[in-house]
Amino acid sequence: MRKLLVAAFAASLSLAAAFGALGQEAGKVGVVVKIGGIPWFNAMEAGIKEKGAALGIDAFMIGPTSADPALQVRAIEDLIAQGVKVIGVVPNDAKVLEPVLTKAKENGIIVITHESPGQKGADWNFELASANGFGEAHAELLAKKMGGKGKYAVFVGSLTVPLHNAWADAAIAYLKEKYPEMEVVGERYGVAEDADKSRSTALDLISANPDLKGFLAFGSQGPIGAGRAVEERRKVGEIFVLGPFSPGQGQKLIKSDAISGGFMWNPKQAGEVFVTLADKLMKGEKIKAGDEIEGLGKINPTGNDIIVDQLVTINKDTVDELAAMGL
Repeated sequence: MRKLLVAAFAASLSLAAAFGALGQEAGKVGVVVKIGGIPWFNAMEAGIKEKGAALGIDAFMIGPTSADPALQVRAIEDLIAQGVKVIGVVPNDAKVLEPVLTKAKENGIIVITHESPGQKGADWNFELASANGFGEAHAELLAKKMGGKGKYAVFVGSLTVPLHNAWADAAIAYLKEKYPEMEVVGERYGVAEDADKSRSTALDLISANPDLKGFLAFGSQGPIGAGRAVEERRKVGEIFVLGPFSPGQGQKLIKSDAISGGFMWNPKQAGEVFVTLADKLMKGEKIKAGDEIEGLGKINPTGNDIIVDQLVTINKDTVDELAAMGL
């Protein structure tokens, strides 16, 4: 099976190389995401392609077959070899990518990251939600669902994804201060980019903690897997699952109350922003405080981070509309 996955990933790299050769004069923009084939990054790919077509830029996405930092390194090495003008990345492991991103810059390639504040080796990193705002919004909603007391567990995409862990840090600190009768169970679990792993981990936690009342799942597959576990154990209405997820994927789960809600930003918009920033930087434009950038609004960078708050609420009232947008 692993050989098949690696072969499929190699084929995707070859396809990206062939596709990328079409727009050499305008400059190629290759975006490497955490994992291919899931709704969140499918929506991001749509944004990348549509904005690339609108701006006349050859922009494409590479989605590894698993959330493996080594596969991201390989994809970035391939893009460097192609001579792309811009590399975009949604990192699985910020530290592991530092050397290869530095190599890209040394080769004159512009590097843009997303979901990785303070990323070393990047020219710019952008976020559509601040870490504190995103974490605290989920924490407050969980507290309301749980009545301000009880045990909850925390999932992140990986223990090495800086932004997911920053959200978790903010949420846990907020609940500790505002709701001292709420207690986090165990360590945080790095399973939320895999629905099956999230489901199995949630099932184990429910079995080990009969008084568990909530899951905060940061990573688009975390709420899906935890929600399925809650349904299987017939704990809907007793255990509350919150976190960001693709509305189309979680539509049935939120309507059944297996997922209680969450917040997100628009991944398609993030894909568009990758290309918008790439276009500006390839033209030699400087990015500075007060600039109005499509998809971000008025910006006020801190270091190489551009952070804005554009939270979208996911609940029973909004999920159909969001899903209809392809999210």
